[in-house]
Amino acid sequence: MKDLVRLKTSLTQEVEAILNEQVKIEAYSSSKYLAMASWCGEKGFKNSEDFFMKQAEEERAHMLKIFRFIGDAGGKPYSPEVNNIPHEYGSLRDIFEAALEQEIGVSHAIHRIVNVCRKVNDYTTEHFMQWFIKEQLEEEFIARRQVELFDVIGEGGQGLYLIDQAITKVVYDGAMVATEGGAAE
Repeated sequence: MKDLVRLKTSLTQEVEAILNEQVKIEAYSSSKYLAMASWCGEKGFKNSEDFFMKQAEEERAHMLKIFRFIGDAGGKPYSPEVNNIPHEYGSLRDIFEAALEQEIGVSHAIHRIVNVCRKVNDYTTEHFMQWFIKEQLEEEFIARRQVELFDVIGEGGQGLYLIDQAITKVVYDGAMVATEGGAAE
């Protein structure tokens, strides 16, 4: 009977499980960014608050994209339970450093999925995950540049105000990313 149930999906149990784990990771990221937005808003860092609200929405969209993929592939997606969201931070810098750590962790989790897909020859899921690989390059780049603002501008005097003003101006244009053909865009 177990084999008949698996005929509904091209996903192996291992790939389905790791995708559901990624759904949980994306949900956690969304909730964590909401908590960061709340902290920033409470401290008067409006641009940082807006940035983290946008990030929370983006992570939720990532979660739903994977959730839908699992279902579309015939698997069973699970709505994640999210716990242990930190709500207190020592400083604005602490928040942006935590955001960078979060993005690096998400990148590692995406890479684990791709590695599992390669191991079981799941080319469809691997192809689907390529979008996330490119997205994580952008997310890490922006998070790194934001953390660097603290060193470049400094946190004394009007530094935190200037950093808050600059946070939303950090963008990734992808100019250095190689295209599928191998040439830089």
